Amino acid sequence: MSTGTLAAGATVGSAIGYPVLFGGVLLGSIVPVVPTGAVVGAGAAFAVTADGLSLPLVLLVATLAAWTGDVVTFAVCRSGGPAAVRWVARGQHAERIEEVREQFRRHGWQIVVVGRLLPAGRIPVLLAAGALAYPWRRLLPASALAAFLWAVAYALLGVVSGGIFDSPLTAVLLATVLVLVVGGVLNLVGARRRRARESEREPSRCGPA
Repeated sequence: MSTGTLAAGATVGSAIGYPVLFGGVLLGSIVPVVPTGAVVGAGAAFAVTADGLSLPLVLLVATLAAWTGDVVTFAVCRSGGPAAVRWVARGQHAERIEEVREQFRRHGWQIVVVGRLLPAGRIPVLLAAGALAYPWRRLLPASALAAFLWAVAYALLGVVSGGIFDSPLTAVLLATVLVLVVGGVLNLVGARRRRARESEREPSRCGPA
């Protein structure tokens, strides 16, 4: 295969890959129907096994898309009407949101970072930030840092899969599976911890012996 053909393939891959990466992460950050971590992991795996994408640009695009999605969601939570806030909060437990709100009062921007990194933690944090009218000047840098760390974490899974397999398709598939498995395990651990905390709060129903 000629050098010109390889260069043309790389150009086409860049022209398609970066918009798909940005759109997938942005969409999943606003409407959680796309596994955004898997999109980033797949992009990183493709970048290290093929010439169509650059790993630093994958990180940059993923960070910008995630940050934009968080800013849009926060704006809806902070300035949107009750119907818009209910739409963002759909599927969330009121107890979980109240718990995050109390943590937010104590820790502030650190919770923004942690919430982005933990599965199912981003929406409750942004809801709490909006309800508390958290200042934009603090939210924007905190969410940018959170988006960057999140992109790095999921890109590393793609880099690992790309280091194992030379085939871009196999590396992308493995990265997607790795991200989904890791996310599932973290969700399971988080759910068990929340159930344990709720059990501790419940008053004992046992009567006197």
